[in-house]
Amino acid sequence: MENETSSKNFIEQIIDEDIREGHTKKVVTRFPPEPNGYLHIGHAKSILLNYGLSREYNGQFNLRFDDTNPTKEKDEFVDSIQKDVEWLGAKWHGEVLFASDYFDKMYEAALALIKKGKAYVCDLSAEEIREYRGTLTEPGKESPYRNRSVEENLELFENMKAGKYQDGEKVLRAKIDMASPNINMRDPVIYRVAHMYHHRQKDKWCIYPMYDFAHPIEDALEGVTHSICTLEFEDHRPLYNWVVNELEFENPPKQIEFAKLYLNNVVTGKRYIKKLVEDGIVDGWDDPRLVSIAALRRRGFTPESIKNFVELVGVTKSQGVVEYPMLEFCIREDLKPKACRMMAVLDPVKLIIDNYDENQVEYVDVPNNQENPEMGSRKVPFTKELYIEREDFMEEPPKKYFRLFPGNEVRLMNAYFVTCTSFVKDENGKVTEIHATYDPATRGGNCTERKVKGTIHWVSASMGKKAEVRLYENIVDEEKGVYNEVDGSINVNPNSRTIIPECIVEPALMEAKKEEKFQFVRNGYFCVDLKDSEDGKPVFNRIVSLKSSFKLPNA
Repeated sequence: MENETSSKNFIEQIIDEDIREGHTKKVVTRFPPEPNGYLHIGHAKSILLNYGLSREYNGQFNLRFDDTNPTKEKDEFVDSIQKDVEWLGAKWHGEVLFASDYFDKMYEAALALIKKGKAYVCDLSAEEIREYRGTLTEPGKESPYRNRSVEENLELFENMKAGKYQDGEKVLRAKIDMASPNINMRDPVIYRVAHMYHHRQKDKWCIYPMYDFAHPIEDALEGVTHSICTLEFEDHRPLYNWVVNELEFENPPKQIEFAKLYLNNVVTGKRYIKKLVEDGIVDGWDDPRLVSIAALRRRGFTPESIKNFVELVGVTKSQGVVEYPMLEFCIREDLKPKACRMMAVLDPVKLIIDNYDENQVEYVDVPNNQENPEMGSRKVPFTKELYIEREDFMEEPPKKYFRLFPGNEVRLMNAYFVTCTSFVKDENGKVTEIHATYDPATRGGNCTERKVKGTIHWVSASMGKKAEVRLYENIVDEEKGVYNEVDGSINVNPNSRTIIPECIVEPALMEAKKEEKFQFVRNGYFCVDLKDSEDGKPVFNRIVSLKSSFKLPNA
């Protein structure tokens, strides 16, 4: 039992104790995104953690949109977030929930606090409220409006709701303690006047609750038992508890904080991504160079790889930064046993086998995945003229170069041994053709009579197809860091995307479907782009190269 407890993270240990002591009968968790942008990899950790806990304890997982701030909220973001959560495999209970559906109850809660003498209408401006709040070392000053009568506050708050005041003219504040060492407890604003159109409530409201007031009410109304959030809300927990206690909720939820997921050298801030989109540097929130969940999906990452990544990162109280190669490691490990290994030539140069019949088309057997025999094999056309990678030939090779050069013999993968006999250059000195002869006795490429050190892949020149391939690197210039110290802009890597419009691929790849994933032999793992691909005309995104610098801890 001791080993089982020690293997659990600190949140599971808290839940176990709550169940043991009878505080919790059914575990209810939630994921409460604000619909003001696309979710990113950090949100994936929260989604999978909350959903995973509900599954572990046979409980309930809610998806609730925290739509209390209409200024930046859009239905586009609501739709994208639902798709992301669903794609990750997190199944929410019942209908999707919205904080705005509780606005009437939140208004009633505010009235209850006023009647208890725990909230008051304040006429100070936002700037004056900040001045009165004090500092980390100095206590705040009480608002001159703090001691208004209950009756006056009720009337003023009703007038706020009726639209009689301009934005910012009045706010409703909780009456707590202006001398509290926690600034969040110094009479925080819990309602403000805001004449804004709401994406669901339309023009019904001109006052809106603040997040720190709304969120604990939402949790309590839904019966959430454990409100799991990131560390920046730790200092807000006393206010969270104050709200649910003053409103006398039975079995109030418990807030627990965990360390956020930070990836090194990536852009996650919504305003920065918005700027990249608006400036045309990326082609949308789902551009494969970003780490939004939609972008990772489009790039070719799988839900399984992200789940494995989140598990590797773990759940802790201490904040840290995770290296991006760990995420790449997870997608390689996921695709290695299940991706079909195809041949594609990204930088083609023609290889002509002089002693092969120009009218002959031969079909060679190629395993779909040598590490997974259950995936079977396929027939690939072999002809007199082929394309190989330009880097697989050198006129004057260095030592330990085992691919094609004059007089050298190599293995054409799953086909024949060939020996380079000559090559042709154009007027600029660029190699345009390589000539070779083949040995018919080496069919299958597994001749045991003699050994060759080099094996190269190929595609038939006459039967191969042209396809667009996109190679991605980090959108950030890693040498300079993410943000420019002078103006705060993003240091953009000008070479973050390379488009190769006419790669040569096996003909079977032209039938690939959107989001289908492959290993292109020696070139990496690729995914059919779900946005720009068409039937019979796939566009391939490189997910990740084959080589990894990441090592598992203690490996």
